[in-house]
Amino acid sequence: MKIRTRLILLFMVLFGVLLLAFAVFIYIFSAGNQKDEYYDHLKREAITKANMLLDARVPPAVLQLIYKNANNDLFEEEVAIYDTAFHLQYHDAVDIDKVKETPEMINRIIQQLEIRFKQGTLQVVGFLYAHQGRHYVITAAATDKYGLQRLQGLKYSLIFSYIGIIGLTIIAGYFFVGRALKPVEKMVDKVEEITATNLDLRVPVQNEKDEIGELATTFNKMLDRLEKSFDAQKYFVSNISHELRTPLSTIVGELQIALIKDRSAPEYKEVIRLALTDAQRLVKLSNGLLDLAKASYDQTEIGRKALRTDELLMDARDTVIRSNEGYQVDIQFEQEIEDDDFISVNGNEYLLKVAFVNLMENACKFSANHQCIVTINYHGRVVILRFTDNGIGISATDLPNIFSAFYRGANQDFTAGNGIGLSLTQKILAMHQGTISVTSRMDEGSTFTVEIPHL
Repeated sequence: MKIRTRLILLFMVLFGVLLLAFAVFIYIFSAGNQKDEYYDHLKREAITKANMLLDARVPPAVLQLIYKNANNDLFEEEVAIYDTAFHLQYHDAVDIDKVKETPEMINRIIQQLEIRFKQGTLQVVGFLYAHQGRHYVITAAATDKYGLQRLQGLKYSLIFSYIGIIGLTIIAGYFFVGRALKPVEKMVDKVEEITATNLDLRVPVQNEKDEIGELATTFNKMLDRLEKSFDAQKYFVSNISHELRTPLSTIVGELQIALIKDRSAPEYKEVIRLALTDAQRLVKLSNGLLDLAKASYDQTEIGRKALRTDELLMDARDTVIRSNEGYQVDIQFEQEIEDDDFISVNGNEYLLKVAFVNLMENACKFSANHQCIVTINYHGRVVILRFTDNGIGISATDLPNIFSAFYRGANQDFTAGNGIGLSLTQKILAMHQGTISVTSRMDEGSTFTVEIPHL
């Protein structure tokens, strides 16, 4: 069932029940008013007839004749007048006697002063009436033909009005619900046009403040993320192909040349050395890509625990020195640490170690003395780590791009690399709500500053 149909049905059920309850209330309220008004009318007419009999001294026979020949509403009520001893003083039509008065009824009227009840279609009122020091019991009965006719007319009016209003509401509801859901239809049409080749398309947003506008805005933001992801994937694949092609082509070329003719043992060793160097570049590139993939995981999938940054840095230093002969890494504290929590973070040990190793290796790699100085400090709610070198520096042109994956700046001729390290480091720090920034001067060195929230 479509949303339009479901909304119309839901609205019609709710509106129909409320409208029906209102119509029933109107009918019951009108019926009660009609009945109470006619009881009052009966009482007034009965008092009028009693006054004609008792005050005006109109003969009973004349009153009875008027009753029998009345063709209007004024004298159609049957009135009976008794004294308190149940002696009949007057009756409009004893032979008809619509209300069979009994001593019990008379006594009840005397006790309660007034009673009202229905007898079939008749409405009957009985009350105690005082006149010139004497008390009389008067009963009056009649059928409110015109009142019942009006009530019947009201009932049919309410029924037909209910049916008509429900019908009009269905038509109007279909129209307005369709109009309200028109943006959704446009969104569906636009979404059907969006494919992997045109992710730049966006769904229209008519009103950002309503729910449909919020849905369209959220969907467009998702498309933004998908477009960036697809572009990054294309860029990633393109660069990977380029990075892998060079060492593989070199290895294949070196081995093919070695097979052209017989060579001496030293020459074969040189070919093997060159192939091994290129293979090691491939291994390093593969490891970097695996780490980059790990850093791109959903943060909820990454295990975390409390870690001391100084211990992480020392482990990273051991890894760097063990893998690169001649590299030096000095770790220093800028101030005395009063509490271990000030330099402890909640993070993933492996990924943070990878980030620190990358920063240390970069500092050593681009320095003539192959030295990196790491300082540890804290301020407010963050741990501050600075990785400083006295190397060749980074040009102002390259600075905005150094954290882009596979980007190699003007210093690529200084030493080999694949352009993954800094991009990977930035991703890892972002996963830990951290930041990284850099200041650099050509031929003077660079300083990378890392800030991570501490415990």
